[in-house]
Amino acid sequence: MNAEGQWQLAGNAAQRYERVLVPLIFRPWAADLVKLADLRDGERVLDVACGTGVVARLAAQHVGTAGDVTGLDLNAGMVAVARSLPSAPGAAITWIESSALDMRLADASFDVVLCQQGFQFFPDKSAALREMKRVLRPGGRVLLSVWAGATPYGSAMSAAVERHVGADAAETLRKSRTGPGSEALRQHMVEAGFRDVQVRSRTLTTRLPAVADFVLQHLSASPVADAVAGLSDGDRAALGAEVSAALREYRDGDGVAFAEVANVAIAFH
Repeated sequence: MNAEGQWQLAGNAAQRYERVLVPLIFRPWAADLVKLADLRDGERVLDVACGTGVVARLAAQHVGTAGDVTGLDLNAGMVAVARSLPSAPGAAITWIESSALDMRLADASFDVVLCQQGFQFFPDKSAALREMKRVLRPGGRVLLSVWAGATPYGSAMSAAVERHVGADAAETLRKSRTGPGSEALRQHMVEAGFRDVQVRSRTLTTRLPAVADFVLQHLSASPVADAVAGLSDGDRAALGAEVSAALREYRDGDGVAFAEVANVAIAFH
């Protein structure tokens, strides 16, 4: 869930990411990815671009105490938060600060490789896939989840950030939703030498609380946190109100609800 060099969080942003974004946005998708992986007792699992570790912690419960889970991320702040959280039931988890392009892990050491919302950021996708294949045992499987475009919420947030903060900050946010489409994702996997490649479209309904407030918390857990914090109180309030107004048709009680779509590539060594 953390980007390779393009989605780096500074200061306390990683703690806010875990507290604000993981429960509402990333945990439901992590549960869906782990369910698709059909993890079995005793398997060895690698979570690439693990962020604060939600996928790894869910995987640990599924593979049990006979299994083993490793979470790997380039961002030191994300890894530090992952290490600080209470241990999950099930397998022990090892947290590693390392690049997806050069994992420094042994060949054929995992049964399953998972990657949730990291692949779109890798500057060399072929190198990342070669590494995933290298660390998988023969017959092992890999599952990559990549957003399938922007959401109404994300579009409204980026537009408001562009007006109040600037184009560069808005582009940083948009990049998280800019990744290969289903056919391009499948082709990446085939070219890397994976077999039986399939790409599944997955849709979940995301529900967020009062948006004018939530969007400012969201931005405080992003790479543009400092830029948003530099705004006046009035400008921050205007930004939040703008996003809330743009999402009027998606209102659900005090918050909003909207469909979110991801493509999940599933393949075998």
